[in-house]
Amino acid sequence: MKFDWKKIVTGATTAILGASVAASVLLPAQEALAQEETLIISAAGHYDYVIENIEEFEAEHGVTVEVWDTDMFEVLDGLALDGPAGTGADVVIAPYDRIGSLGMQGLIQPVTLNEEAGYNETDMQQVTMDGQIYGAPTVIETLVMFYNTELLDEAPTTFEELEAIGQDERFAFEGEEGRNVGFLTNWVDFYMTYGLLAGYGGYVFGEDGTNTEDIGLNNEGAIEAIEYATNWYQNTWPQGMLDVTSAQDFINQSFMDGSTAAVITGPWSANDFNNSGVPYAAAKIPTLPNGEEYQPFGGGKAWAISAFTEKTELAQEFLNWATSEEQQTVMYERLGEIPANQVAREAAAQSDSELTAAVIEVYENAIPMPNIPQMAEVWVGAESLMFDAASGTKSAEESANDAVELITQTIQQNY
Repeated sequence: MKFDWKKIVTGATTAILGASVAASVLLPAQEALAQEETLIISAAGHYDYVIENIEEFEAEHGVTVEVWDTDMFEVLDGLALDGPAGTGADVVIAPYDRIGSLGMQGLIQPVTLNEEAGYNETDMQQVTMDGQIYGAPTVIETLVMFYNTELLDEAPTTFEELEAIGQDERFAFEGEEGRNVGFLTNWVDFYMTYGLLAGYGGYVFGEDGTNTEDIGLNNEGAIEAIEYATNWYQNTWPQGMLDVTSAQDFINQSFMDGSTAAVITGPWSANDFNNSGVPYAAAKIPTLPNGEEYQPFGGGKAWAISAFTEKTELAQEFLNWATSEEQQTVMYERLGEIPANQVAREAAAQSDSELTAAVIEVYENAIPMPNIPQMAEVWVGAESLMFDAASGTKSAEESANDAVELITQTIQQNY
């Protein structure tokens, strides 16, 4: 794997500062750490925050840190070869749904969580595989609702209110008589669909996402959810909403144009919304027609330690530093990403950011995404789950049964 060395920066001032600090203040244990070589951190997505603050860690431990801005998935995919070759990073950042599989493959090693982070069971489940903890949670994310504050006086709190918006003539879609874009969300994308299915009782794998022989995407609740979504596609939304590749762009553009009053999407859309100038606010996703909460996947990222590093102790010190309340607060202020550290998260929730408050509130009902390798087969098997039903090609039950059969067969063939 080739790295863009122009983006690799060695922590500055370490030699001079480290020498003076080590001579004066380091404890024996820290002096031992100082004998170790440079620690390499792969921090894609967090590069700006880490590089601006790593000097503190270097000074505290009397070490040098290299920070990489290389693509996160490129680094993770390269671990199997780069680790044994001695050219990989010592610490990597990884999405929660990759943590379990990386641990099972022996590419990352068990870590100790920072007790001051106060992680809850959901946080712990995101990074646990077979009873082992393979990552230190650093960021949480999930879906939220955005609404246009010039079109709606207040945030809708129920799907019945969204259905009423879907009948409002102000949001009629030009070019397709009888169609409406008042409320939009991308349910042909399984990541976006899951919160609806889970709210009706559907699930991916049983036993907290670990039992691949128990797939709940075609149970009674899941089928009811698919039927509910199908009604939106067949009776309200424009035909373009069925286009898997362009539906999300259509949704975002319609919201930014001021044609759509409310959308459910990820917090990552906020940058585009900000640049468009659309007046908006963020809120919790409305309650479903069955009275249950929308339950999307709870995602995020964690710091993990390469199984091939020879600096495990120092790497663990970095994890402790990066997940401390102080650093998690700095990260939030610099990047706007929601801290996984519960103390820093609670402080962020009290800020004036409606988007932060909405993410934290929805995350409380979010479902940890299964982090076992078999989850990869679910994305493929569920690609047409909603499309086949919404297009009328199959009934909701047929579509759900076919998707589960495909997922089951693929798992049996590959694992």
